[in-house]
Amino acid sequence: MYVKICGLRTAEHARVAVEAGAQAVGVVMNATSSRRATDDEARAVLAEAGGRVDTVLVVNDMPAVEAARTAVRLGFDVVQLHGPAYDEADFAAALEIVPRVWRATSLDLDPLLEVGALGEEVLLLDAPKPGSGERWDLSALASRAPDGHWLVAGGLTPDNVAEAVATVRPWGVDVSSGVEVAPGEKSSELIRDFVARALAN
Repeated sequence: MYVKICGLRTAEHARVAVEAGAQAVGVVMNATSSRRATDDEARAVLAEAGGRVDTVLVVNDMPAVEAARTAVRLGFDVVQLHGPAYDEADFAAALEIVPRVWRATSLDLDPLLEVGALGEEVLLLDAPKPGSGERWDLSALASRAPDGHWLVAGGLTPDNVAEAVATVRPWGVDVSSGVEVAPGEKSSELIRDFVARALAN
């Protein structure tokens, strides 16, 4: 099970995620997100986690080329383009700059469930309102789950991640608000608990 802890802004929480066994950490740099990291915060996360796990720059309101250039400038491994604002041309443009691009979407916004359909390495399926922490009906995926490297996200917590994995059998899971005690405020205890329960499946 591939586990990504997203929305990190501190070296401490990056260290906790890595030591707990996560395979990726994500840094959000959307202008409108409560989890938005500054360049300095992103660098702190990368300094702690870089070279140990995949480091993912997550954007949904930044032009794809700018996101790719930001990833190169700061040293991220992956750019995650999140939402329907990005089309095939955006993915192609980003891939000319960075070798690894992920696509994040939801069933409500984009029924294109084939991993790699836009050139992405990994597909992430999120809740209809990304970053809201709202649970969604995963049973819709039970008979439509994609093949290959794909993550499920949206409303996952330490208490329900095992159930989610059992329901849709994803390649991996992604969490952000589910390991927070307040919007944008991560909990080391919740991160450890989430990773442990996800990896137990």
